[in-house]
Amino acid sequence: MQRLHLHLLSDSTGETLEMIAKAALAQFENADVVRHFWPMVRSQQHLDRIMSEIAAHPGLVLFTLVSTEIRARLEQRCATLGLSSVAALDTVTDALEQQLGQEAKGRPGRQHTMDEAYFRRVDAIQFTIAHDDGVGWENWEQADILLAGVSRSSKTPTSIYLANRGFKVANIPIVVESPPPHSLFTLRRPLVVGLTTSTERLIQVRRNRLLSLNQAPETAYVDNDHVTHEVQFARRMFADNGWPVIDVSRRSIEETAAAVINLYNERHNIRAGGSSEPGRDSADWKGPIA
Repeated sequence: MQRLHLHLLSDSTGETLEMIAKAALAQFENADVVRHFWPMVRSQQHLDRIMSEIAAHPGLVLFTLVSTEIRARLEQRCATLGLSSVAALDTVTDALEQQLGQEAKGRPGRQHTMDEAYFRRVDAIQFTIAHDDGVGWENWEQADILLAGVSRSSKTPTSIYLANRGFKVANIPIVVESPPPHSLFTLRRPLVVGLTTSTERLIQVRRNRLLSLNQAPETAYVDNDHVTHEVQFARRMFADNGWPVIDVSRRSIEETAAAVINLYNERHNIRAGGSSEPGRDSADWKGPIA
């Protein structure tokens, strides 16, 4: 199989370009791709230094560069080397310009400006980190979302992903031997979502976790009967309280988070009859999502 060197050049943090590349590469099985990441490319001198590395590892060049001078220089250098270069956002930007009747503002990193949404996201991340794994239950009413599930049901990574989208998230492990705080069942503001998974998948994840920690992989933590009881106990709790449930067995973190956001938006649309934003008060909403 031929190896492909994929060069990603951005005049900002490169997060958008990385997501585009990741989504596209997911369509190719067993592709041998080496990614080279070049963020904050804002001068021709910087570009020239990168071009020497690209020449040493020729491949496909994807870029999100606003400066017409730097773009032209990159495209010229790539053409000289016989390499393909693709402006990842041009097609979308051109279509938006036509539909909106205005030109895009050519400012590097414009999507990362430190506006109100930026500070809300930072606040959400700080809240989420401080309320991981059942910590800080006294402040759960301040959360937008609370994730509940047995150990290793992807609560923490999903919480962090949602926090990066601006949601204040708390999460709590459901443990048969240790009932959660009573406040979990009286919350009004946060959307409580139960995360569940198949017994087989959960045992596999837990066993791999134990092995990574050099711990004995044969304990009650991975015992089939014990794990089955845990999963059933959690599912019964979710059902008794009318909480929406997401099965994460075959979902990526991104897919699970997207499902949670859909539930959150549906809840707010039911309440307010319109779109919602993280942090909006929802204290007068009660009951499960249909």
